[in-house]
Amino acid sequence: MYYGTPMGWGGFVVMTLGMVVFWSVLLTVVVLLVRRRDEHGGSALRILEDRLARGEIDTDEFDRVRKTLRSR
Repeated sequence: MYYGTPMGWGGFVVMTLGMVVFWSVLLTVVVLLVRRRDEHGGSALRILEDRLARGEIDTDEFDRVRKTLRSR
């Protein structure tokens, strides 16, 4: 006798593991895409801020270069 589905417990276990793998892969892809977008979007400005903090450039040059980066 089957209670519910003809697959039994084995089908339930395989279906559950399949869903865990599916959502894990989907979440991993989304996280990687968000990190990649963040790295490319903010890296130049982050380097510029670091150079200002170390004293390599002054605030006038910082503002000029920041305006140039934002216009692109």
